[in-house]
This record gives sequence, C-alpha cells and structure tokens, in this order.
Amino acid sequence: MFLMPIILVIVITSLQASTFELVNENKIQVIVCNRDSGEISNQFIKAITNAGLSAITEVPKQFTPEQVTNEMHKKDALVAIDIPADFSIKITEKAKSISSKALSDLGIDSTSSEYTIGESVKLYYNPVLQQSYLRSINGALLSALELVQSKQILNTIYLSLNDSKLPAALEKDILENRVKIDEIPVSKSGNKNVPNATQHNIPAWTIFAMFFVVTSLGSGVVREKLSGSFIRLKTLPTNYLLSLLSKQITYIGICLLQVAVIFSIGVLLFPFLGLPALHLPDDLFSLLVVSFFSGWCAVSYAICIGVYAKSQEQANGFGAVSIVILAALGGILVPSFAMPDSFRILMKLSPLHWCLESYYELFLEGGNSVDVFKNVLPIIAITIGIQLLTLFKLQKNQII
Repeated sequence: MFLMPIILVIVITSLQASTFELVNENKIQVIVCNRDSGEISNQFIKAITNAGLSAITEVPKQFTPEQVTNEMHKKDALVAIDIPADFSIKITEKAKSISSKALSDLGIDSTSSEYTIGESVKLYYNPVLQQSYLRSINGALLSALELVQSKQILNTIYLSLNDSKLPAALEKDILENRVKIDEIPVSKSGNKNVPNATQHNIPAWTIFAMFFVVTSLGSGVVREKLSGSFIRLKTLPTNYLLSLLSKQITYIGICLLQVAVIFSIGVLLFPFLGLPALHLPDDLFSLLVVSFFSGWCAVSYAICIGVYAKSQEQANGFGAVSIVILAALGGILVPSFAMPDSFRILMKLSPLHWCLESYYELFLEGGNSVDVFKNVLPIIAITIGIQLLTLFKLQKNQII
C-alpha cells in the first residue's frame, strides 16, 4: 500500500520532468541533410542550433530522401531536416525583391524584382512524435528561418543605400536585441516560484494512491460478507455501524500516513534523485484538512464498493478500473483545462477532481483556507452521498 504509490510518484514525476525538458529545450535527435552550398544554409543550421535544436547530426548532401529516412532509423532520430539545393539562391532573391519594393515605396529606387518560390525545406518526422513536440520543433524551425530571411533583407537594403556591407555590430543590435518575455506565475499568495513537475505530480498521484485503498478495504468488506462476519457481528451488543466507523477511522489514518510519507519523499529524497524538491504550502492546516477529507472520501468509496460487490474479484476489478476512470475525468491523467466541453459535467462528478483542485489551490496557487473551502465542500457532499448509498444497501440487506 505504501511502496507501490511511492514508486508510482517517483516514476511519473521523473518522466514528467524529462518531458518538460524535452519540450522546452527541444533535446531531440535531429538529422540534417544540407544540399545547398551557399552560406545562408549554414546560417540557417546555426540559427536552428541557437533556437534549441542542439542534438544535430549532418549527413552528406548526396543522400536521397530514402537514405535520409533510413539514417533516422539508424540514429534513432525522430526528426530530419532536408534543405534544398536552391535554398541560398531563393532566400537571396526574396531578400532582393522585398528590399527593392521597400526602397521603391520610399521613392529611393524605382527598380523592382520578382522572385519565384523554390523548393521547400522538408521536415521528416517519426509518426510516434506527438503533435505538441512537432509544433515545438516546427516553431523553432520557423523562428530560425525568419531570422535568416530578416538578416538577408537587412543586408540587401543596407548595401543598396550605403554601397557597403551591414556592420556586424549593427546587425546584432537589430536582429538579436529582442524584447524579452518574462514568465510570471500568478498566485493568490503573491509567490513568484515557478511550478515544476514535482508540484504538479506529487499531489495528483497521492490522491490516486489514496483512492486505490479500494483494492484492500473493498475486498476486505466483501470477504466479511462471504465469511459470515456480518452475521456474527450482528449478534454482538452493538450496531454494525460502529464496525464501519472503526474501519473508516483506521483507513483514514493510513491515508494520512501515506500522504505524509509521499510528501516527505518529495521534500527530502527528490533532490538526491535529481528531481525538483516539493515545496509545501504555507497553510499546513488547510493541507491537513484537504488530506483528511480526501482520505475520508477515498475510504467511503472503498467501503461502498465492498458493500455492493458480490465477490472479491468484482470489488477489485470494478474498484481499480473505476478509480482509473475517475482519475481520467478528474484531471489526473488528462489536465482539466484540456477536457472537452462534453466532459465538464462528468468531471465535476468525480471526487478526484475536487481533491486535485484543493491540492492545486494550495501547492500551485498559494490559496488559503477560504479558497480551499469552495473545493472541499463538494468533496464533503460527494462523501455524504457515498455514505448514504452504503447505508441504503446495508438496510436493504438487513445488516443494520
């Protein structure tokens, strides 16, 4: 119960951190076949490297498209860039055409030139590459291409006006002195810490781990029914509800201990594993409240499954699969902002959604107890609904 969720959290967080690094830094193996012999194509490759595609391997320009794709498979490269033979010529023609039109509009030069679109730069990619990665790579290529084109246009205009080459210092000031974009996370506490994979994953998968208590508690309740323990407990001078309450108290304590263990690993162990450390929220009391009601909801759901299931196999199978479905609807497997509109209502019926929103309110948005309460209230309502369903079934079977 403790070891499996810990392994799950470590694996998922490691993969997620690696994925963020792959997307943000474009650390993807790239094959480049430069068929052009001009200087502009070399500038383009350099711009690609500066844009983030640093893992570049060049192949001979005599390679056919089939050989380029074969090289992709040999090198385990997900992307290959094929630069056409007329790349430098066409970029130069385009620069001359645009500069002549610009000078003509200013009344400086009446001559104009036209250019024909040459062969396009080809981007080969492995079908396993997801669209998010492909868009990131495509954006880097377009940025590099625009930089090379702008540089050539500037040089052509400057040469027409001054009969000399654009100075390197001026070219750098024009092309590289861009306005920077500062990414600032907006939190209710005013904290400017940038959320990382650990802040996203540990709360999410801790909830997932808590709800998987259904595999032990749910099957335990079924075992009591099949062994006749329910009937024997009725002979005792007490109500069976006391037994259910005892189970809930015990397993809520286990869930809270599980939360403490996983969060402690995030704070203490993750830095030694090369992962970002978990930063606990300032409002630790609200964190305890959210963990308590999340654990209570998970335990209530497990008991409800055990009461309705007719066999341990049914409890384990339905319980495990239903948790995965509720996690997918709740935003743990798929981010809630990416959920289609048709699933929004179902998402709000998932208790894991409200548990996740409560944790994110604390870990990511820096909320306080007032902010958390609006998400804890639905958890309490869903938990009470599950408890009523359990009592209904127990009364129907004349257990209580």
